[in-house]
Amino acid sequence: MEIQTAPPQKNRITLYILIAMVAGIAVGYGLNSHYQGLPDADRNHTLQFFSLLADIFLRLVKMIIAPLVFSTLAVGVARQGSAKAVGRIGGKTLLWFITFAFISLALGMMLVNFFQPGSAMHLALPDAAGEVVAHASLSLKDFISHIFPVSIIDAMAKNEILQVVVFSIFFGVAAAAVGEKGAIVITVLDSVAHIILKVTGYVMNFAPFAVFGAMAAVIGKQGLGILATYSLFMGEFYLGLLLLLLVLLAACFLFVGKRVMTLLRHIREPILLAFSTSSSEAAFPKLMLELERFGCDEKIVSFVLPLGYSFNLDGSMMYMSFASIFIAQCYGIHLDMGTQLSMLLVLMITSKGIAGVPRASLVVIAGTLTTFNIPEAGLALLLGIDPLLDMGRSATNVVGNSVATVAMSKMEGALK
Repeated sequence: MEIQTAPPQKNRITLYILIAMVAGIAVGYGLNSHYQGLPDADRNHTLQFFSLLADIFLRLVKMIIAPLVFSTLAVGVARQGSAKAVGRIGGKTLLWFITFAFISLALGMMLVNFFQPGSAMHLALPDAAGEVVAHASLSLKDFISHIFPVSIIDAMAKNEILQVVVFSIFFGVAAAAVGEKGAIVITVLDSVAHIILKVTGYVMNFAPFAVFGAMAAVIGKQGLGILATYSLFMGEFYLGLLLLLLVLLAACFLFVGKRVMTLLRHIREPILLAFSTSSSEAAFPKLMLELERFGCDEKIVSFVLPLGYSFNLDGSMMYMSFASIFIAQCYGIHLDMGTQLSMLLVLMITSKGIAGVPRASLVVIAGTLTTFNIPEAGLALLLGIDPLLDMGRSATNVVGNSVATVAMSKMEGALK
């Protein structure tokens, strides 16, 4: 899939997004001040129109995710030429994902033990906090059975990206195996991918409006105080994300040297988009384009990036270990090293395939708390600030998947 260089004016979208963030905060603050002392129903009635902007944008993005993943991944797999090539690249990719999953989880565990943010939070816990988030304990059996789709149509309708990935791999391998007849289908799918990418360009033009609406709704409801509430926890968590980003960029430097700065320039818009919308999914289509413009092989991008969105959520995984142990600290529950390592293994398994699930990190954390007999009421401590935390971890997920794609392209000798 040949990608043309974007005209300079398209780079203005980054500036528009930044302006929209600032404007959203200002409008949200004004609304919050205006509705002080008035019934919450009045405030919520007004804010729903702002949140609608973000909802529309995310719906449009989700509209294109499944067909884009299927078309690009199936084409990418088929063009590897053989199941052996798919296995080779897939094995390297999964090893990379597992390695950085462990690094992310371990970093979160080390930092939360070092800073002990929970011991400084003397907050009353609501009695019914455990009922705030609907959750289910995610067992290994449930996870494995969930990977395989009953129907690809149902999987695409529900945006079950992991299931779409599995079907796309089977489809791509089979298309390569049948030869000329399969090549015709792959050519059609390649055309479909180009059309979806064009649709993506139209959708991305709506991003600044979505960012404005999302920020206005959050600040309008919570007030600027939400930016200071739990500042200790948030500051330490974002420090952890910074350290994780440095680790990822150091790994990238080993493969591309000083070109890592060029990569950052290419992916700055997807990073900002993921940060401002709290959705790494929102950045997926644009990220594919920018990684190809950077020089990553089209086949590698089409193969590695969709896998990364199901298996390689570095920022989210660091948050899960950090938050789970933080809640235990709030209750004064001591977790020995063996228990914490067991928690990491549980999180390693249950965190896979959560991309696209609303508040997926909270669901996984809730299941982990249940497994280790930690009161679920502590989860209520995170609900108010979770959207702000989600911004950082979504942006980190984008960087992690970008680095993984660049590394795989370099290892395969396919980086321009």
